[in-house]
Amino acid sequence: MPSVMQMTGLGRSTIYRLMAQQQFPCPVRLSVRAVAWRRSELDVWSQTRPAASH
Repeated sequence: MPSVMQMTGLGRSTIYRLMAQQQFPCPVRLSVRAVAWRRSELDVWSQTRPAASH
């Protein structure tokens, strides 16, 4: 989760909220208590997001 948060710039609760709304890639279960996200899915998700304007 920390690396996903760093990569996306989103907080934990925002990631889980977007997952519930089916707007963020779902994690892959590694074991009973561990999940991970596929880097390729996060890259695709990131590329489809609108660019932030400063």
